[in-house]
Amino acid sequence: MPFKSAESVPCPRCGHATFHAESVPAAGKLWHKTCFRCGLCKKMLEMPTLAENDGDIYCKQCYTRKFGIRGVGFGIGAGALGMDAGERFGNTQSTLSRHNYPPMPHLAPTSSNNKSE
Repeated sequence: MPFKSAESVPCPRCGHATFHAESVPAAGKLWHKTCFRCGLCKKMLEMPTLAENDGDIYCKQCYTRKFGIRGVGFGIGAGALGMDAGERFGNTQSTLSRHNYPPMPHLAPTSSNNKSE
């Protein structure tokens, strides 16, 4: 009887075959131990620090920056009021980096030199 190798599952991060001894199961997929990193900041992950969305894995901090609740009153203390959207880690999908403010037509630009005497 010829030897038949077990079917290997590709790693979602690098696409190479994963084997049982070198794989980590998370988010319904098998990951290499070296590919088991955050999708934004590339920090090594462990099961307690793992958050998943759409089949990709993130650390808790990057997951909150990218998919967390936005607005006033969410979070605890002054540390939750930061405007960091993760641009330094390559996050271009956050709504904080785009400004969609319409111009205010009723306010004319003023200068400090136009004072009445």
